[in-house]
Amino acid sequence: MKYDVVVVGAGPVGSTAARHAALNGAKVLLLEEHASIGSPVGCTGLLSTRAVAECELKPSDDFVFNSVRGAFVHAPDGQCLPIDGKQTKAYVVSRKNFDRALAVMAVEEGVELSLRTRAVGLEKTNPETSKEGKKREEQKSSQIKLRVLRNGKPETICTSAIIGADGVKSQIASYAGLGKPARVLPGIQIEAPYASDNSDFVELFPGSFAPGFFAWTVPVDEKISRIGLALEPGLAWKDRQEESSPLSYLKKFLHSNPHVKAKYSGGMLDFVIGGIPIGPQEKAVSDGVLLVGDAAGQTKPTSGGGIYPGAFAAKIAGKVAAKAALEGDTSAKQLSEYDQLWRKSLGKELEIGLKIHDYIGKLDDRQFNDLIGSLNTPSILNTITEYGDMDHPSILMKKLMFSRNSLRLMKAFGTFLRTLF
Repeated sequence: MKYDVVVVGAGPVGSTAARHAALNGAKVLLLEEHASIGSPVGCTGLLSTRAVAECELKPSDDFVFNSVRGAFVHAPDGQCLPIDGKQTKAYVVSRKNFDRALAVMAVEEGVELSLRTRAVGLEKTNPETSKEGKKREEQKSSQIKLRVLRNGKPETICTSAIIGADGVKSQIASYAGLGKPARVLPGIQIEAPYASDNSDFVELFPGSFAPGFFAWTVPVDEKISRIGLALEPGLAWKDRQEESSPLSYLKKFLHSNPHVKAKYSGGMLDFVIGGIPIGPQEKAVSDGVLLVGDAAGQTKPTSGGGIYPGAFAAKIAGKVAAKAALEGDTSAKQLSEYDQLWRKSLGKELEIGLKIHDYIGKLDDRQFNDLIGSLNTPSILNTITEYGDMDHPSILMKKLMFSRNSLRLMKAFGTFLRTLF
C-alpha cells in the first residue's frame, strides 16, 4: 500500500489536512485508531465562528446545538463582569457530528479513510541510497514505512510524508523525535442539568476553583450545560495535603461555588476528560513528518481552543506535504516551509497568549476580584465588546493598553501590559 501522504488522526484538524493534501493532487490515506469518527470526545465543543469558517463549514443544525454571543465572568467574591458581543461569537456543537462532517468532506475529495487503525511505529529510508539506485522522483512513495495495527492485525504502509494529527499524546511526534508540547493542562467536563441565566452566554470562573486556568459552564440549552475546568498541575492545591485531581476540583466547584450550586441539579449526562497543550514545540517538522493541531501545541493558551489554529495550520500542512511528496523531496528542509508559514501567522498570537496565560494563572482570588472590578466599567466593557476576539486576544489587549482607560488598567495589571508587545 503506497500513498503520497498519510494523515494520522481523523479529528477536525486531521480531516482538514487530509482534504487539502488531496486537493493539491496527493494520494492520501487518513487513519483513525477508534471505531468511529468523533468518539470519544475530548473537547468542550465551544467553537468560535472563525473556527467553523476556517474548517470551511457553514453552521448547520446537523452539528450546532446553540449559539453564544458573550460571557459572564464571575470573580471569586461573586461580582460578575458581563461581556456582550452583541452577535454570535461561538457555537456549541456536537463534536461527533462536526468531526464526521469534516471527515465526509475529506472522503469526497478522494481521501481514503481507515478506521480502527493505529500507528505503532515508523521507519524512514533514504531514497538516494536505495539498493535499486532509482532516481529520487521514482522513490517518492517509499521513503517512510509506517507500521500500523488495522483491526488488531499488523500491516505496513509506505508513504512519502506523514502528517501527525494524533493529539496531545502524539505517537507520531515521538516516533519522529519532535517531542511534546511544553505543558499539558488536565481538564474535565460533564454535561448536566443546569439552569442558565441566559443560554446566549457562557460563564467563566477564574480563581482557586481552577488554579492556573478557569472553570466554565457552556449552555447546550436553557436546561443543560457543559460544566468543566482545567488547571495547571503545579498550582493545584499548592502547599496543601489534599487530593489535586481535576475530578476533585470539579466536585468542589459544583458543590461549593454558590452560583453554580444554586443552578446545578445534580447528576450528569456525559463525562469527558482530556489534556490541553500549552506552548508549541521548537520544531513541527522532521524528514517526512509534519505535526498539526494539539500534536504541535497549536492551541490558544488563553482559552484552550485548538480548532481554529489547528485548522489554519492543517491547510498549510496538507498543501506543503502534497507538494513535497509529488516533487519527490520530503526532507525536513523542504517541509520547513510549513513551519515557517504557520508560525508567521500564528506564532506571535500564541506567544502573547502564553504570556497572558502565565500572568493570569499566578493571580490569587483577591487579585482576581480587583482585576474584574477594574474592568467592570461602561467604557472598558464597550472596548471589550468592540474588539474582543476569542482567536486573537492580542487585538483587545492592544486596544486596552492604548485606550483612555490605560492608567486604570495599569494599576490592575501592573507592568504586565507593557511587557506583552
